[in-house]
Amino acid sequence: MIAPILIMLSAVAPAPATQPPVALADIDEAIRAGRLEQAQLMVGRAIGAGAKGTQVDVILAELAYAQDKNEEALARYCALLKVAPDDASLSERAGIAALKLGKIADAVPLLDRSTKSVGVTWRAWNARGVAADLQQDWNTADLAYAQAAALAPDEAELVNNEGWSQLLRGDWRKAADLFADASAKAPHSERIANNLELARSALASDLPRRQQGEDNSEWAARLNDAGVAAQLLGDKQRAVAAFAQALEARGSWYDRAANNLRAANGR
Repeated sequence: MIAPILIMLSAVAPAPATQPPVALADIDEAIRAGRLEQAQLMVGRAIGAGAKGTQVDVILAELAYAQDKNEEALARYCALLKVAPDDASLSERAGIAALKLGKIADAVPLLDRSTKSVGVTWRAWNARGVAADLQQDWNTADLAYAQAAALAPDEAELVNNEGWSQLLRGDWRKAADLFADASAKAPHSERIANNLELARSALASDLPRRQQGEDNSEWAARLNDAGVAAQLLGDKQRAVAAFAQALEARGSWYDRAANNLRAANGR
């Protein structure tokens, strides 16, 4: 009698509830709101239900970008750009993903494409300025930051990057002024506050003085060495001050000090 009872019970058991279909617009909204785990589950359900096409490809690229999966994001955006080569948003995000990966040679043409497109944003120009800084192309950096500022004059991130641009050039006094402006625009940003403090330390720190008969290169090398020593002792402020002053003392681009400066402050 057991088997017939089991058959009877299985016959009347309710069917599992089916989940409602996922709207792609809802996934996009979840990504924009930063609900990335939810967005990951939603896009999986949508694809499992048969969703496909360009809209899904865009959402997958946006999700990878939001998750800082920059290799994946870059590949997906570049594939989409083959379909829509004039889309400023796609080229902007592809360029920024490449920039985060340190692929400057890839980032520059993508960002140039975005800044020449209709609908260019301040973020595209800002990223182009950062790329120019990394190439020591100060004229392009100044132009890019000026274009970004025209679109978003109150953006603290932009002013902060302008400050780093000046710091890389060795002009730590101008950098301190820009960091102060950025801090006023974003008073709760710990990162910007730290940059301001470091720039001010660069102005105030007691570092090696120039010796009689010492040329720019020799003095810059001693300042850089002082920065390395300070870094080994855990004195981050003094290290940044030394590297920044070494850049100014050299009178020309100084790769070693610039790389040390970026590493010391994690930029």
